[in-house]
Amino acid sequence: MNDQKDAWETAREAFRIEANAMEAALSALPQENFLRAVQALASAKRISASGCGHSGIACMHFAHLMCCIERPARFLSPSEAVHGATGFVQKDDVVLLASRGGKTSELLPILDICQKKGAFIIAVTENLSSPLALGADVVLPMRVTRETDRYNSQGTTSFVVLCALFDALQSALIEVTGFKNEQFARIHPGGAVGERLAGNART
Repeated sequence: MNDQKDAWETAREAFRIEANAMEAALSALPQENFLRAVQALASAKRISASGCGHSGIACMHFAHLMCCIERPARFLSPSEAVHGATGFVQKDDVVLLASRGGKTSELLPILDICQKKGAFIIAVTENLSSPLALGADVVLPMRVTRETDRYNSQGTTSFVVLCALFDALQSALIEVTGFKNEQFARIHPGGAVGERLAGNART
């Protein structure tokens, strides 16, 4: 019984940790850097995003968010990027690279290639003196108070903070680009969301 009680209290604490982390992450985010990133994304013909592990999964989410507001985007696999996939990246494209420590070895060759190709690079990292941050055109600092597990080692809070930042970028882009829900209805006819959008269009 005590094990179940401890598990429930640990679960409740996980919610509190992540809620507090969201406030800390917002306070660490410079308005000027954020708006520079938004402007770059708004004017880019194409967008790429890359990261490893949980950061990579969050970058997949980011690429999908961009497509949902008709900003052409794709996730750039770190393993495929250095085997020809960076051919997708062209001059003046935007490339977002996410790494909490800013030293992820798989991302540094991508950074170098994209710099040489003249892409605009957004780095999302907690380490502002890292190679990733120093090589980027704009840095979006992420702050993680602690992960939710007892060992402070699982990519939990850091994943939530990263996804929240990406959600905020999409929300800001909707305002800047004037994206309309009618546009979303055209590209999202599937599922419950598609049914709701179609119903709204008929009323």
